Amino acid sequence: MLAQPTSFIRPLVAVAMVAASTIYAIAQQSPSPSRVRGTVEAVDGETLAVKTRSGEDVKLRMAGDIKVAGITKIPLSDVKVGSFIGTTTVPGPDGAQNAVEVHVFPEDMRGTGEGSRPWDLRPNSSMTNATVAESVVGNDGHTLLVKYKDGEKKVLVPAGIPIAKYTPGSAEDLKVGKKVFVGGAAKQPDGTLLAPNIAVGRDIDLLPMALKISCPAFYLYPIHWVDQKG
Repeated sequence: MLAQPTSFIRPLVAVAMVAASTIYAIAQQSPSPSRVRGTVEAVDGETLAVKTRSGEDVKLRMAGDIKVAGITKIPLSDVKVGSFIGTTTVPGPDGAQNAVEVHVFPEDMRGTGEGSRPWDLRPNSSMTNATVAESVVGNDGHTLLVKYKDGEKKVLVPAGIPIAKYTPGSAEDLKVGKKVFVGGAAKQPDGTLLAPNIAVGRDIDLLPMALKISCPAFYLYPIHWVDQKG
């Protein structure tokens, strides 16, 4: 009489063991890389003390092969046909895609993150990295037609939004008071975050990707790098 319950229980035990081992394996995986935006408060050798946008204090440890990019303000006229750009856009009341920021990639970063995808700037925002095919000044403002491998998009660029470009940088640019943006930072056993890349504002007080906008819960984020949510 006991054979039937036993034969029923054994498969359940096996399933439970598989589930437990799967959960354990997931728990052992390395945490996802995070994004960090903030201000440098101290520099100690290869470690930066950064106050994040949410007020958190973090320690960034620079990787030996860290890539540093400077962010420099430019006029919209420097965004030309053929430029490979990134732009965060949101739908306007008329359905047009309005840019919140535009950044120009250097030639050696052409093709980075090419395409258009939903973004977490604010509801219905998107990020588009593409090549400028047309640049037209009209009565309703400056419009860019950008093309990427899977399509194209018309982007209205309002006056006064941040326009910037990436320039070669070095660790010497990382000074107290500078705004920085790090993508793919990996948490280390000692609690620091290992930074494989970092963007730093040179001649602007706020990086386009770190600028607060209408709602304090959202911040600009221009490219393929990533950001730690506060």
